[in-house]
Amino acid sequence: MNEIIAYITEFLLYGQHELLPLVGYTANRRLWQQYKAVIIPNNHLGKELVVPDWSLPVMHTEGNTIVFDTDIIYNSFFFISRAEELINKRRDEHGRFSAVFSFIGQNSQLETPLVDIYSIALLQALGSEVPSAYKHKICLTHDVDTIEHYRHIRGGLGGLMRGEWNKVIASWRHLSNDPAYTFDWLIEQDKLCARQNNGCQTIYFIKDTKGKGFDYPQYNLCKKDYLKTENLLIESGAQLGLHSSYYGQLPEHTSYKLHRAHYLNCSIPQMRRLIDIGITDDYTMGFADKVGFRLQTCRPVRWIDPESYELTNLTLHPLSLMDVTLSNFNYMNLDIDQAFEVSCHVIDTIRKYKGEIVLLWHNSNINSTTYHQTLYPRILQYI
Repeated sequence: MNEIIAYITEFLLYGQHELLPLVGYTANRRLWQQYKAVIIPNNHLGKELVVPDWSLPVMHTEGNTIVFDTDIIYNSFFFISRAEELINKRRDEHGRFSAVFSFIGQNSQLETPLVDIYSIALLQALGSEVPSAYKHKICLTHDVDTIEHYRHIRGGLGGLMRGEWNKVIASWRHLSNDPAYTFDWLIEQDKLCARQNNGCQTIYFIKDTKGKGFDYPQYNLCKKDYLKTENLLIESGAQLGLHSSYYGQLPEHTSYKLHRAHYLNCSIPQMRRLIDIGITDDYTMGFADKVGFRLQTCRPVRWIDPESYELTNLTLHPLSLMDVTLSNFNYMNLDIDQAFEVSCHVIDTIRKYKGEIVLLWHNSNINSTTYHQTLYPRILQYI
């Protein structure tokens, strides 16, 4: 437990290890004068999972010590471990823990990263601030749910039955003609963003599934269409990650170190399995139905198993914005100007707390039937 307390405290201090001796985590008043800041434990950590009050930290002064009456250590643990998902068993039709079920969503605080607010309050109590070297990062990610719409039998026949003869024939003639094959355009947009921001991380998450049900369609990782795409992405400087099955299935072994679950459908047992197969970084942690900070932080954080209280080596990267969250009628259903306004607000918040901007735009959504071919460059320009 001491390891977890030390890690959370250091995380709240933005990694400033030298400030740790100035912070006490104790209810013993006789010890308070030893510290510049004291956090009073609520005695739930390691014993009982209780939903914390969603509020700004309550503090008072005892002599020269700032005392936090709010247990910001336990509260931070509750959010970054996803302990709430053990207490609250509600799930949507896809088995996901949605924003509408979360108590932070019910309190209309999805876009306010409370853990980062705790950090600033603790630093101020110590007369310190976020280190100047601590800069916000930009991570541009793309889930490759499909490479093409028409070059496989079912997709081609479906297009022909809908009368989309020209699209089907053009796709069969050359992969780059298929409306789902937008990789050249995405690479150009992402490289422009990288040049303007002195670098970005770019990741494409690749499906390794059987392609049935909600995993349909599955591209063949051994066929030339995929191999051509893979070479293009690697030559562009992008990293590749695993896009795991909607049904929670994971391969026995994988060479990938990065991961995002299909449909953002990732449970606590699956997170343990990710560690077992060697995944080091997960990019799933966002709500599909609403924009918001699922971990209540916009900074990458090591996952703490809320049942075993193990500080794991799996780093969770909070998802900032997903294309379909903004546009889909069963999610936020925003028009392009509303979507841009929401996106700017989230980006400004992440900048404020020196977090990591993680965007998810699907290659197959960059087409004439959505506004994302216009919205994505606008967001990148704003960044």
